[in-house]
Amino acid sequence: MRKARTTWWQVALIVLLLPLVIVSAIAAVLLFVAYSVFLHITIWTWWCLRGRDVLFVYSDSPIWCEYIEQRVLPFLGPRATVLNWSRRKRWPLSLSRLAFYHFGGHRQFNPLAVVFRPFHRTRTFRFWEAFREYKHGRPDALHALERELFLSTGIQRPDSV
Repeated sequence: MRKARTTWWQVALIVLLLPLVIVSAIAAVLLFVAYSVFLHITIWTWWCLRGRDVLFVYSDSPIWCEYIEQRVLPFLGPRATVLNWSRRKRWPLSLSRLAFYHFGGHRQFNPLAVVFRPFHRTRTFRFWEAFREYKHGRPDALHALERELFLSTGIQRPDSV
């Protein structure tokens, strides 16, 4: 069996490309941070100052659509910007779409609530796991997450709902 041997030109190539890779990685991180700060400031000025502080994303799933439309969205009212994931092909390029893709991530992003408060950390509430439990007859996680969402927004919701 032959042992792989590093040649001088491979070492030279690595030495030449390493600074480029490091600078590119640093630039990517700085761009991400700048984009995140810009997005936060834009949301705070365009939404929060106008009374909107929640981004809520859900879909037409039979598991949660009716529940969300009856027990969550009416209480969020005009404070929420609502996106329907099932209609995402028709979403225009907008602040809500950019916010969803930035804060929603790539896991358990539907249903999702993001609460914005100026100069505070953004809170993301992922409902997917809680609805999975709810579907199997265990509503406690969903009710706890709902309470936490409404508590973080300061919305008083009747317990009978």
